[in-house]
Amino acid sequence: MSYTKRFDGRKIEEMRKTEAKLDVIKRADGSAMFKIGDTIAVAAVYGPRELHPKFLQNPEKGILRCNYDMISFSVPDRKRPGPSRRGTEISLVTEKALLPVLDLKQFPNAVVDVFIQIIQANSGTRCAGIIAASMALAHAGLPMKDLISAVSVGKVGDKIVIDLNKEEEDYEDGATDIPVAMNSKGEITLLQLDGNINKDELFKGLEMARKGCEELDKLQRKTLREFYKGAKNE
Repeated sequence: MSYTKRFDGRKIEEMRKTEAKLDVIKRADGSAMFKIGDTIAVAAVYGPRELHPKFLQNPEKGILRCNYDMISFSVPDRKRPGPSRRGTEISLVTEKALLPVLDLKQFPNAVVDVFIQIIQANSGTRCAGIIAASMALAHAGLPMKDLISAVSVGKVGDKIVIDLNKEEEDYEDGATDIPVAMNSKGEITLLQLDGNINKDELFKGLEMARKGCEELDKLQRKTLREFYKGAKNE
C-alpha cells in the first residue's frame, strides 16, 4: 500500500522538531534533556566512583553502566512501574552505542552510572535517550573522543522515512523500525532492525540516518558550546 502523506505532515526526510538542554539535574555530575517531537529523554551521570561489589571492578579501566526506564505516565496507556525486559535490552544497547567514544582507562575499578528516564514518549525513545546520555557524559567532563547521535529510520508502507512517530510505527500495513546511532564521522555504533526490508531500502535508510545524525550532532555541539560560553561569562 502506498504511503503518500505522513500522519503529521512532515516530509519523508524531515525529523520532528528538536530541543536540547544541559544541567537539568543539579545534583548529578552531568545531565541533559533531549526532546524530539513529543518524546522527551532526561539523562543523569554519576561518577566516576568506586564500583561495588569489588568483584565487578576492572583494574584496567572504568565501567559504563546505563539504566533506561520509561516513567509510568510517559505514555497514554499507563506503563507498569519498575524494570522490564525491554528496558534491560535498551540499557545494554545504549552502553554499546556510547562505549566507542568513551575513554575510561583513567578510572580503573570505577563505574560511571548513566540513568535515562523517558518522561514523555511518542516513539524514538532509545535514540532520544542515547543523545541525552551522550550530552550528559560530555557535561560531566568524561574523556570523550566524540559525541554520539541517534535517530530511527524505517519503512512505512512503500516509503523509507526518518524519525518514525507512533502512528507510523503502528501503520496498518506494517512498518519497519531501524534505530541507528553513529559518531560525527558516520561510524555506526548501534544498528537494530525490527521488520522486513530489502538491501537497497536499508542502505537508503542508513544514508537518511547519516544526514539526520549530522543535524543532531550540530545541535548537541551548539548546546554544549552555548552552555559553557554562558558559564564562562558568569
